[in-house]
Amino acid sequence: MKIERVDDKTVKCFISNEEMEEYEIDYKDFILRSDKAKQVVHDIIVQAAEQVGYRPPKFAFDMQIMMLPDQGLLLTFSESDFTNLPNMQQIIDYLKEMKQTLQRTKEQLGIEDPAGEMAKDTPQEERHRPEEAIFAFENIGQVMNYAALLPSNLRVQSALYKMDDRFYLYIHRGNASYERYSRACIQALEFGTLYSGDGMLFLALKEHGECLIGRRAIQRLRG
Repeated sequence: MKIERVDDKTVKCFISNEEMEEYEIDYKDFILRSDKAKQVVHDIIVQAAEQVGYRPPKFAFDMQIMMLPDQGLLLTFSESDFTNLPNMQQIIDYLKEMKQTLQRTKEQLGIEDPAGEMAKDTPQEERHRPEEAIFAFENIGQVMNYAALLPSNLRVQSALYKMDDRFYLYIHRGNASYERYSRACIQALEFGTLYSGDGMLFLALKEHGECLIGRRAIQRLRG
């Protein structure tokens, strides 16, 4: 385990594949914040304090996870910065804005109606439910972290494209239940942003983007 001090508030730790095997842990544990991951993080902080004089923040810290193919994981710990939210009212306003954004996204995906509940299909006409969406990610690591979070038996169809230095994941409901497909879309918002809620831009993405994985992208990224 190699620990490097970046500055007063930041420290990096490289964990090799061999060390992860010894800990009996993988990157999914860090994403899901498992008990094993929490123990490893505690060990890292203790070693960082001993080796480089790192002092963990009193309140909270951010942890970034980067996969290094065929090498291991790079974890970066940094103190949470609240300087942009100097008072409680700003924090409340910020949370309200995030909640409204999430609600608008859900409605665009057809997941919830304005009342916050799934509308029931009527005998005369079923409610239109979009069954495809495209999500944009800043880097491939975000896509892989998202894929790792999804259940292995999720039967959606997916493809991965790259365009203008961003990564785009196309998801179609496929044989998955609408509930599981909807949950997968909501989870995607934890790592990326909604690019299209109805798949209408998929043809443009296929024409102008670079296809990295044409089918079963989520399953292949999960490994």
